[in-house]
Amino acid sequence: MAISITMSWSGGKDSALALYHLLRDGRYQVTHLLTNVNAHYGRVSMHGVRVELLEAQAQRLALPLHQVRLPEAPSMAEYEHQTQTALQELQAQGTTHVAFGDIFLEDLRVYREQQLTQLAMQALFPLWQRPTAELLHEYLTLGFRAVVVCVNEAYLDRSFCGRLLDADFLRALPAGVDPCGENGEYHTFLFDAPYFKHPIPFQRGDIVRRTYPAPVGEAPLSAFWYCDILLGEMVKL
Repeated sequence: MAISITMSWSGGKDSALALYHLLRDGRYQVTHLLTNVNAHYGRVSMHGVRVELLEAQAQRLALPLHQVRLPEAPSMAEYEHQTQTALQELQAQGTTHVAFGDIFLEDLRVYREQQLTQLAMQALFPLWQRPTAELLHEYLTLGFRAVVVCVNEAYLDRSFCGRLLDADFLRALPAGVDPCGENGEYHTFLFDAPYFKHPIPFQRGDIVRRTYPAPVGEAPLSAFWYCDILLGEMVKL
Protein backbone atom coordinates (compact mmCIF):
# COMPACT_ATOMS: atom_id res chain seq x y z
CA MET A 1 0.00 0.00 0.00
CA ALA A 2 1.37 3.40 -1.02
CA ILE A 3 2.45 5.86 1.67
CA SER A 4 0.11 8.86 1.87
CA ILE A 5 2.05 12.10 1.53
CA THR A 6 1.28 15.80 1.82
CA MET A 7 3.65 18.00 -0.18
CA SER A 8 4.86 21.16 1.51
CA TRP A 9 4.25 23.43 -1.47
CA SER A 10 5.78 26.89 -1.88
CA GLY A 11 4.79 27.14 -5.53
CA GLY A 12 8.44 27.45 -6.51
CA LYS A 13 11.04 25.34 -8.26
CA ASP A 14 12.34 23.22 -5.35
CA SER A 15 8.99 21.93 -4.12
CA ALA A 16 7.99 21.39 -7.77
CA LEU A 17 11.04 19.26 -8.50
CA ALA A 18 10.65 17.33 -5.24
CA LEU A 19 7.03 16.63 -6.19
CA TYR A 20 8.14 15.40 -9.62
CA HIS A 21 10.26 12.69 -8.01
CA LEU A 22 7.53 11.68 -5.57
CA LEU A 23 4.96 11.32 -8.36
CA ARG A 24 7.30 8.95 -10.20
CA ASP A 25 7.93 6.76 -7.15
CA GLY A 26 5.38 3.97 -6.77
CA ARG A 27 5.97 3.81 -3.01
CA TYR A 28 4.17 7.12 -2.51
CA GLN A 29 0.78 8.66 -3.13
CA VAL A 30 0.69 12.45 -2.93
CA THR A 31 -2.74 13.45 -1.66
CA HIS A 32 -2.50 17.13 -0.68
CA LEU A 33 -0.52 20.34 -1.06
CA LEU A 34 0.20 22.40 2.08
CA THR A 35 1.15 26.08 1.83
CA ASN A 36 1.71 28.92 4.29
CA VAL A 37 -0.22 32.00 3.24
CA ASN A 38 -0.14 35.57 4.51
CA ALA A 39 -3.86 35.97 5.21
CA HIS A 40 -3.68 39.77 5.32
CA TYR A 41 -2.37 40.07 1.75
CA GLY A 42 -3.64 36.79 0.31
CA ARG A 43 -0.16 35.81 -0.82
CA VAL A 44 2.26 32.93 -0.30
CA SER A 45 4.50 33.68 2.68
CA MET A 46 7.97 34.95 1.65
CA HIS A 47 7.39 34.44 -2.08
CA GLY A 48 4.66 37.08 -2.27
CA VAL A 49 2.73 35.14 -4.94
CA ARG A 50 -1.03 35.71 -5.08
CA VAL A 51 -3.22 32.88 -3.82
CA GLU A 52 -5.11 32.63 -7.13
CA LEU A 53 -1.84 31.60 -8.82
CA LEU A 54 -1.25 29.00 -6.13
CA GLU A 55 -4.77 27.69 -6.77
CA ALA A 56 -4.04 27.53 -10.51
CA GLN A 57 -1.07 25.28 -9.76
CA ALA A 58 -3.19 23.03 -7.56
CA GLN A 59 -5.84 22.77 -10.28
CA ARG A 60 -3.25 21.62 -12.81
CA LEU A 61 -1.96 19.06 -10.33
CA ALA A 62 -5.50 17.90 -9.47
CA LEU A 63 -4.52 17.98 -5.80
CA PRO A 64 -6.43 19.64 -2.95
CA LEU A 65 -4.68 22.71 -1.56
CA HIS A 66 -4.58 23.15 2.22
CA GLN A 67 -3.68 26.71 3.25
CA VAL A 68 -2.17 27.64 6.62
CA ARG A 69 -3.49 31.20 6.83
CA LEU A 70 -1.12 33.21 9.00
CA PRO A 71 -1.17 36.84 10.16
CA GLU A 72 1.32 39.24 8.59
CA ALA A 73 3.91 38.81 11.34
CA PRO A 74 3.10 35.68 13.35
CA SER A 75 5.05 34.79 16.45
CA MET A 76 6.88 31.47 16.34
CA ALA A 77 4.36 30.07 18.83
CA GLU A 78 1.43 31.12 16.62
CA TYR A 79 3.12 29.78 13.49
CA GLU A 80 3.76 26.41 15.11
CA HIS A 81 0.26 26.18 16.55
CA GLN A 82 -1.43 26.85 13.21
CA THR A 83 0.94 24.52 11.37
CA GLN A 84 0.34 21.72 13.85
CA THR A 85 -3.42 22.23 13.58
CA ALA A 86 -3.24 21.94 9.79
CA LEU A 87 -1.10 18.81 10.02
CA GLN A 88 -3.54 17.21 12.44
CA GLU A 89 -6.36 17.84 9.97
CA LEU A 90 -4.35 16.23 7.19
CA GLN A 91 -3.38 13.34 9.45
CA ALA A 92 -7.07 12.70 10.10
CA GLN A 93 -7.46 12.34 6.31
CA GLY A 94 -4.72 9.72 6.12
CA THR A 95 -1.47 11.65 5.72
CA THR A 96 1.45 9.95 7.46
CA HIS A 97 4.38 11.77 5.78
CA VAL A 98 5.12 15.36 4.72
CA ALA A 99 7.62 16.02 1.92
CA PHE A 100 9.82 19.11 1.61
CA GLY A 101 12.00 20.60 -1.12
CA ASP A 102 14.90 21.42 1.21
CA ILE A 103 18.33 20.56 -0.11
CA PHE A 104 21.08 21.12 2.46
CA LEU A 105 19.97 23.28 5.41
CA GLU A 106 20.53 20.81 8.24
CA ASP A 107 19.02 22.94 11.01
CA LEU A 108 15.81 23.38 9.02
CA ARG A 109 15.59 19.66 8.37
CA VAL A 110 16.00 18.88 12.08
CA TYR A 111 13.33 21.44 12.97
CA ARG A 112 10.85 19.97 10.49
CA GLU A 113 11.50 16.44 11.71
CA GLN A 114 11.03 17.47 15.34
CA GLN A 115 7.71 19.18 14.60
CA LEU A 116 6.39 16.12 12.76
CA THR A 117 7.62 13.71 15.43
CA GLN A 118 5.26 15.40 17.88
CA LEU A 119 2.39 14.13 15.71
CA ALA A 120 3.91 10.71 15.02
CA MET A 121 4.42 11.79 11.38
CA GLN A 122 7.56 11.55 9.26
CA ALA A 123 9.38 13.92 6.91
CA LEU A 124 10.69 13.18 3.41
CA PHE A 125 13.34 15.18 1.55
CA PRO A 126 13.51 13.96 -2.08
CA LEU A 127 16.25 16.46 -3.07
CA TRP A 128 18.37 16.15 0.05
CA GLN A 129 22.11 16.88 -0.44
CA ARG A 130 21.98 16.73 -4.20
CA PRO A 131 24.35 19.30 -5.79
CA THR A 132 22.31 22.41 -6.51
CA ALA A 133 23.89 22.99 -9.93
CA GLU A 134 22.87 19.43 -10.83
CA LEU A 135 19.30 20.10 -9.66
CA LEU A 136 19.02 23.22 -11.80
CA HIS A 137 20.31 21.32 -14.82
CA GLU A 138 17.66 18.66 -14.21
CA TYR A 139 14.99 21.33 -13.75
CA LEU A 140 15.82 22.91 -17.11
CA THR A 141 16.19 19.59 -18.95
CA LEU A 142 12.80 18.33 -17.75
CA GLY A 143 11.05 21.44 -19.00
CA PHE A 144 10.15 23.19 -15.76
CA ARG A 145 9.70 26.93 -16.14
CA ALA A 146 9.54 29.54 -13.41
CA VAL A 147 9.85 33.28 -12.95
CA VAL A 148 11.90 34.87 -10.16
CA VAL A 149 9.42 36.64 -7.88
CA CYS A 150 11.57 37.62 -4.90
CA VAL A 151 15.27 38.40 -4.41
CA ASN A 152 17.17 39.15 -1.21
CA GLU A 153 18.96 42.47 -1.68
CA ALA A 154 21.87 41.21 0.42
CA TYR A 155 22.71 38.85 -2.47
CA LEU A 156 21.03 40.09 -5.66
CA ASP A 157 19.96 43.46 -7.00
CA ARG A 158 16.62 44.53 -8.47
CA SER A 159 17.59 43.48 -12.01
CA PHE A 160 17.27 39.79 -11.07
CA CYS A 161 13.66 40.16 -9.95
CA GLY A 162 11.01 39.25 -12.53
CA ARG A 163 13.42 37.31 -14.73
CA LEU A 164 12.85 33.86 -16.14
CA LEU A 165 14.82 31.21 -14.27
CA ASP A 166 16.91 29.91 -17.15
CA ALA A 167 20.52 29.32 -18.16
CA ASP A 168 21.10 33.06 -18.68
CA PHE A 169 19.87 33.80 -15.15
CA LEU A 170 22.21 31.17 -13.70
CA ARG A 171 25.20 32.51 -15.64
CA ALA A 172 24.51 36.00 -14.30
CA LEU A 173 24.47 34.97 -10.62
CA PRO A 174 27.31 36.57 -8.62
CA ALA A 175 29.96 34.37 -7.06
CA GLY A 176 28.83 32.90 -3.76
CA VAL A 177 25.12 32.77 -4.64
CA ASP A 178 23.73 29.25 -4.51
CA PRO A 179 22.30 28.19 -7.91
CA CYS A 180 19.05 27.08 -6.23
CA GLY A 181 18.91 30.05 -3.87
CA GLU A 182 19.02 27.60 -0.98
CA ASN A 183 20.27 30.32 1.39
CA GLY A 184 17.25 32.48 0.64
CA GLU A 185 18.88 34.44 -2.19
CA TYR A 186 15.81 34.22 -4.42
CA HIS A 187 12.37 32.60 -4.74
CA THR A 188 10.33 31.60 -7.78
CA PHE A 189 6.85 30.98 -9.11
CA LEU A 190 6.42 27.85 -11.24
CA PHE A 191 4.20 28.44 -14.26
CA ASP A 192 4.95 25.32 -16.30
CA ALA A 193 5.98 21.77 -15.47
CA PRO A 194 6.06 18.29 -17.04
CA TYR A 195 2.96 17.43 -15.02
CA PHE A 196 0.95 20.51 -16.14
CA LYS A 197 -1.30 20.00 -19.16
CA HIS A 198 -1.01 23.72 -19.92
CA PRO A 199 1.20 26.54 -18.61
CA ILE A 200 -0.33 29.04 -16.22
CA PRO A 201 -0.88 32.31 -18.12
CA PHE A 202 0.48 35.34 -16.27
CA GLN A 203 1.69 38.89 -16.61
CA ARG A 204 4.44 40.62 -14.69
CA GLY A 205 3.25 43.46 -12.50
CA ASP A 206 5.06 46.05 -10.41
CA ILE A 207 8.43 45.44 -8.79
CA VAL A 208 8.56 46.78 -5.24
CA ARG A 209 11.09 46.85 -2.40
CA ARG A 210 10.10 45.82 1.12
CA THR A 211 12.12 45.85 4.32
CA TYR A 212 11.71 43.69 7.42
CA PRO A 213 13.23 43.73 10.92
CA ALA A 214 16.20 41.39 11.03
CA PRO A 215 16.92 38.83 13.77
CA VAL A 216 18.85 40.04 16.81
CA GLY A 217 22.56 40.32 16.09
CA GLU A 218 22.17 40.91 12.35
CA ALA A 219 21.80 44.06 10.25
CA PRO A 220 18.92 46.36 11.30
CA LEU A 221 16.79 45.55 8.25
CA SER A 222 16.46 42.85 5.63
CA ALA A 223 15.43 44.14 2.20
CA PHE A 224 13.75 42.19 -0.60
CA TRP A 225 12.58 42.98 -4.13
CA TYR A 226 9.24 41.47 -5.19
CA CYS A 227 7.79 41.14 -8.67
CA ASP A 228 4.01 40.96 -8.62
CA ILE A 229 2.60 38.21 -10.86
CA LEU A 230 -0.91 38.58 -12.24
CA LEU A 231 -3.02 35.73 -13.56
CA GLY A 232 -3.95 36.49 -17.15
CA GLU A 233 -2.74 36.49 -20.73
CA MET A 234 0.62 34.80 -21.15
CA VAL A 235 3.58 37.11 -21.52
CA LYS A 236 6.20 36.56 -24.19
CA LEU A 237 9.21 34.95 -22.55
